[in-house]
Amino acid sequence: MLIHKEGKRAVYIMTAVLTAINTLMLYALTNQIVTYTILTISVIVFLLMLNFYRKPRRIYEGDLLNYVNSPTDGKIVVIEKVYEDRFFKDERIQISIFMSFFNAHANWMPVTGKVIHSSHEKGNFHAAYLPKSSHENERSNVLIETPCNQKILTRQIAGAMARRIVTYAKEGQFYHIGDPLGFIKLGSRMDVYVPVDSEILVQLGDEVRANKTLLARLPKRQTNVNDKANS
Repeated sequence: MLIHKEGKRAVYIMTAVLTAINTLMLYALTNQIVTYTILTISVIVFLLMLNFYRKPRRIYEGDLLNYVNSPTDGKIVVIEKVYEDRFFKDERIQISIFMSFFNAHANWMPVTGKVIHSSHEKGNFHAAYLPKSSHENERSNVLIETPCNQKILTRQIAGAMARRIVTYAKEGQFYHIGDPLGFIKLGSRMDVYVPVDSEILVQLGDEVRANKTLLARLPKRQTNVNDKANS
């Protein structure tokens, strides 16, 4: 199992702490039931942390220019037409993915294209599954323009427990579908905004996997030859 670079320090610290606690309990306690109970709890906590910080080994073959990748592991909690008033000033289909503590929290690029905007906004820390978290919680926005002249917005959203959003995507850089986008620590959510005439390939309640599940098929537009050449 690969551990994401954002979690290596936390895993090392947790390993040291749990090892110290269990070593102390082994020598300090004579009650084996208590000792084995603490050991069992320690193993469960350690495995949960490894699962949270794991880095899935999944990649797409090719660029899949007309498709939208699931940018994270999680559950589809929203598929609806909304008016996006910040970047598009028109209607888009919002697809929201909720990440529980049991999901890997690495984030990936949803499409191939050039990042034309990247920003971080401070905010609240409502539970990530609530609709208002899309607009009120702390978040990072990544706006991507594909070679087919489509603009896709991906939003990393902190949850009630998450206190750190890491975004690797840089303005002006060209990325391929499935490239690393960032990481969100603890429970959180990601929103993806696609054109209203996109074909949605998932349903509410679906469990999705980054770099494995395709969320939507984009409507075809004329390819931006200059942008593709500059990439």
